[in-house]
Amino acid sequence: MLIGCTRMYNVTPTVAELWRELLERASRRADVSLEVIDHPAPARLDALWRRPDMGAVFMCGWPYRRSDPRPQIVAAPVPNSPFCEGPNYCSVMVVRAESRLKTLEDTFGGRIAWTEEGSHSGFNAPRRLLMRHATEGQPLYAESVGPVVTPRASVNAVLEGRADIGPVDSLFFHLLERHESETAAKLRVVARTDCAPVPVLVAARDVPAETVAALGIALEESEHDPHCADLLRDLCLRGFERVADPERYALTERWDAEARAAGYDRPA
Repeated sequence: MLIGCTRMYNVTPTVAELWRELLERASRRADVSLEVIDHPAPARLDALWRRPDMGAVFMCGWPYRRSDPRPQIVAAPVPNSPFCEGPNYCSVMVVRAESRLKTLEDTFGGRIAWTEEGSHSGFNAPRRLLMRHATEGQPLYAESVGPVVTPRASVNAVLEGRADIGPVDSLFFHLLERHESETAAKLRVVARTDCAPVPVLVAARDVPAETVAALGIALEESEHDPHCADLLRDLCLRGFERVADPERYALTERWDAEARAAGYDRPA
């Protein structure tokens, strides 16, 4: 049996159950046995992504691009987002709603949180945003708080006052707004990164191609299934797309190269 895992976007227990139902519906439609597992933090995502029984597991685009062997893409979610169109997302930079910080520049000289060095949304994308403001790679902040590992931890670092600003995956943030509005209301977005290809559901390299295709088609057809309409809405999705050109994820490596060339090695 293959596994499914949506750990990256299990914003609340309720959201985790919505993802579970969506994947289980797709597995039945595809006639593919899929066990949906939790793999909660602090369990490491890189250990999950090495499993040979991955069938539909969310994976960040930057680790996907760097993986060897590279897993197979099953499908990409299409967020219902005001920030990006299609199967894309960004990082939103958040501060406490009651703070006097109104712009990204207002946060310079303070403390910034970041998730981990392998994360696109929590490290690579905000680093590229910030490097445009840095002079010869010099730090913009008095303190760099990381790795905090997860988007939730980035949110908590800001709300608890350990950081003045932190990056949050935009799909994670939309799910937080919908399902934990009281927490989202305590945050304010002061900037966002450029859009990039969204994390994808992947299968292990050795999973038969026909199995991967069947799961991808089943997910893509979810938006036409009346039983999935509420699920997709509550998951802040328009639907799923199969990825015709995996090379679009090379953008993550280009952003990394740009930051390194500028001498800005981490959000700081």
